Amino acid sequence: MKRRTFIKTATASLAALATPKTKETHAQAAGEKPNILFIMIDDLGKEWFSCYGADGIATPNFDRLAATGMRFENAYSMPQCTPTRVALLTGTYPFRNGWINHWDVPRWGSGCHFDWNKYVSFARVMKSAGYATAVAGKWQVNDFRVQPDALKQHGFDEWCMWTGGEGGNPPSDKRYWDPYIFTGGDSKTYEGSYGPDVFVDFLEDFMTRKREEPMMMYFPMCLTHVPFVDTPHEPGIEGKMERHKAMVRYTDYLVGRLTDKLDSLGLRENTIIFLTTDNGTAQGVEGSLKGRTVNGGKATLKESGVNAPFIVNCPGKVPEGVVSDALTDFTDMLPTFAEIGGAELPDKLELDGKSIAPHILGEADDSGRDWILGMGFGAAKLTGEGVRPIKTHTDRVIRDKRFKLWIENRKSTKLYDLINDPGETKNLIGNNMPIVRNALRKFESVTAKFPSRDSWPKYDSTPPQEWDTAPKL
Repeated sequence: MKRRTFIKTATASLAALATPKTKETHAQAAGEKPNILFIMIDDLGKEWFSCYGADGIATPNFDRLAATGMRFENAYSMPQCTPTRVALLTGTYPFRNGWINHWDVPRWGSGCHFDWNKYVSFARVMKSAGYATAVAGKWQVNDFRVQPDALKQHGFDEWCMWTGGEGGNPPSDKRYWDPYIFTGGDSKTYEGSYGPDVFVDFLEDFMTRKREEPMMMYFPMCLTHVPFVDTPHEPGIEGKMERHKAMVRYTDYLVGRLTDKLDSLGLRENTIIFLTTDNGTAQGVEGSLKGRTVNGGKATLKESGVNAPFIVNCPGKVPEGVVSDALTDFTDMLPTFAEIGGAELPDKLELDGKSIAPHILGEADDSGRDWILGMGFGAAKLTGEGVRPIKTHTDRVIRDKRFKLWIENRKSTKLYDLINDPGETKNLIGNNMPIVRNALRKFESVTAKFPSRDSWPKYDSTPPQEWDTAPKL
């Protein structure tokens, strides 16, 4: 198969990351808005995607999307659940939106929640452009007992969600077998069902009913997060690693189900599929990538924690067989969706991301980004003033196509050449080579423009609940 790599070097400055003006794409010029299906796997790194060179695992449906679409080498999520999800939903970095550390709202509560009066989600933006919107899977930044209309307020027309482990409600801990799912006014246990199947059934039904409308479908999966369990295809399988592998294979199967459903409905050529993950694999889960052992990097700033698999596919719209070295991170998704769908961005909407629609639609050789950022891990802290980040200035990493800088306790501590040292083993921070010094100066000039103090989560507290509890830090 013919493959080509986009290698044009971007020279965008920090100012170039301002909100782009919405422009007409080829699809809009033809009078139709593309559907969007954004699939985000939970806790899975590149070392479990055979199209990225994973050893010992076969993911034929992931590979099919990569082979007939665009596979990114340099896409950043954040290193853990909550920071990634809020960055994705809002198009802003954690240091700006305040959701820097994990806060499990259904379990810990304490008045904290993802407040639709303080943030604008991509669902609201797309709904304003005439899209039917749906979400299935894992949310975890609102408690549906306290805010049963949260998903509607955030812009979703329909939903089928695991509630998250609700404090004081043991049945809600189940997301796989006998899952506890919220689909409207009430939540209930689906006895005998496998949660991931319920979510895909819902999405297939939604796309069948709404196929005459433009659709924005968000699928933040529960798979492959712990607990490791057996699957409908491999019942009774035992052992942590055996179960993990079975869950990866079932995830691949479900992605294939959705792709095939779009085909059967005649929607495949007008649906842009994004396939990615929220962060790296859980720590303690060891995989292999191109012969190199990779330990799960979730909740770390290593490449195995933040450099996410990222595949975009749409026959006839997204170029086929492309391996792109363009830079992108999850803050780019809201403006990208808006440009694809011709959505008007709200006045004064603050964004850190930049639309990569021209790149994924084959209209530009690069994303226009010169750097990407990852930050955020661990549980937030509860104070008398509410939920707050652990630090006033959270550790972070910033990288370009070659070099990566670690900033810890406000200081530049490590610099790696990722092309020659993908395992991040040789610290170049004191190296005097001009190319190394120039990379350090570039990154520090960018980060110097960031706020000196990270924001706090913005929310008006919900009423106290009997199950509110602070996490153990």
